[in-house]
Amino acid sequence: MKHHVQARPGHTRVQWTLAILANSTLIFYGMESGWMSPMTKVLQSEESPVGAPISDNTISLIASILCFTATITTSIYSYIADNFGRKPAVIAVAVPQALAWICKLSTSTTAGLMAARALNGFAAGGCFTIVPMYVKEISQDDIRGLLGSLLIMGQNLGIFIMYAMGAYLDYYLVLWIVFSLPLVTAILMLKAPESPAYLVKKGQFELAAKTIAFLRGLEIDDKIVQKEVDIMRDQEFFFQSLPKISFLSILRNRNWRHSVILNVSIIAFQASNGVFAIISYGASTLAASEVKHSISPELQTLSFPVVMIIGSFVSMGCVERFGRKPLLAGTLLMSACSMGTLASAMLLQSYGFTPPIWLPVLAMIASVFAFAAGVAPLPFIIMAEMFNFQIRAKMMGLAVTFAWFMTFVQLFLYAPISSSLGPHSTFFCFAGVNLLGFFVTLIFLPETKGKSDEEIEAELRKK
Repeated sequence: MKHHVQARPGHTRVQWTLAILANSTLIFYGMESGWMSPMTKVLQSEESPVGAPISDNTISLIASILCFTATITTSIYSYIADNFGRKPAVIAVAVPQALAWICKLSTSTTAGLMAARALNGFAAGGCFTIVPMYVKEISQDDIRGLLGSLLIMGQNLGIFIMYAMGAYLDYYLVLWIVFSLPLVTAILMLKAPESPAYLVKKGQFELAAKTIAFLRGLEIDDKIVQKEVDIMRDQEFFFQSLPKISFLSILRNRNWRHSVILNVSIIAFQASNGVFAIISYGASTLAASEVKHSISPELQTLSFPVVMIIGSFVSMGCVERFGRKPLLAGTLLMSACSMGTLASAMLLQSYGFTPPIWLPVLAMIASVFAFAAGVAPLPFIIMAEMFNFQIRAKMMGLAVTFAWFMTFVQLFLYAPISSSLGPHSTFFCFAGVNLLGFFVTLIFLPETKGKSDEEIEAELRKK
């Protein structure tokens, strides 16, 4: 006897198109993140576009200003999303990205490069807050995680593209190619619909129903459309009956407080995972393991983004099949093992022993893979799913601000701690952070796959 699975009515192509469009800002962010690596040797050469070679300290300042600016500006994007809409907030991410590349084209000074990097930091403050929020709110439940995984895929693709272009193309040709792309995104987003959740929040129920019907490929009177609108309308009426929502009132609510603590903890584990240090200081880490000359510079440059792209594909293939919790716990455990292995190899090296030359390389690749496959994308997917749409912008802004601060601290402290205590000490700390994250995820985090806000809150009440 044959059993036929009933296909869900409608289509998902509009959701995919809009999710890819919004996540193109992550490609541009990845390009900026990857720009420093191939361009550092250009900026420090005698033919530097600024007229003279730039010092190591100045390069470090240019590199780190992005994280510092993003820490400050995340709350601005949360305010825009809450008061003007998710769609204008996405456009507000793309515009400073374009201005940053225009700034690099129009000036050839160190101050100009720092201003451009700061502008990209301004946009980065919104990338990881606004894009996952918008994508979550336009997506139906059964592809929510899949579309959410595009976030880190976009970032990794951008890094790879910039590494490849930077290795073979002229400094100014790269800038001319890149600067117009964010403008195209901003223009196309003008035609994109506003998030249905935001429309309900503003009392525009009929427009929200039309938007959901457009996104799902259904008629406006379809029961699936009406059910989604009814659920959000009931939530909005409930929140209107409450006093004005503030950070203090959110923390007084037990379920919301539990969600905040869990999400801030998870984002802390992600930001302190150690992979950012591996990507930023890959050459020195390889040197500490005495494998610096065992692979070519081109392979060193391109191997990390390639592995991260592969990890992103694994994430997209597994996030809806196995769920958020098992994938996050598994990749955190993998990160703990690989960081511990790398630290052990460095420790053995410091005592005169010679571990297999492939071991630290394999450990670094495994760490980068685990980061892209789960540790990087899943906290943003989980955050967007756990927070109700009335408090989503505020809480995601808080968590992402904290993430940027932790990343800045990691970048700032890595070099001095490694110099004073040895790089093995730093990576043992990273291993401990990942192991703690594994146990917190396994014990306290509820599964959010395919669940509504009410179902997730019910799960939290059981914890």
